[in-house]
Amino acid sequence: MLDAKDPYLLLSIVNMKLRDESDTLQDLCLTYDKNIEDIISRLKAIDYEYDAKLNQFISK
Repeated sequence: MLDAKDPYLLLSIVNMKLRDESDTLQDLCLTYDKNIEDIISRLKAIDYEYDAKLNQFISK
C-alpha cells in the first residue's frame, strides 16, 4: 500500500494512515517496514513536508 508509484496517491495513503493508525511517521514506517527517508524524499519531490505537530504531510 505504501508502495504507490504515483506520489499524490502515496501522499493520500500516508496521510490517511498517519491520521487513523500511527502517532508518528516513524511509527508508520516501522509498522509497514518502509524506509522513512524514501517516503520523505518522494513527497518532498511534490513539495510536501512532514509536520510532526500535525502528524501529516503538508504543502510547503
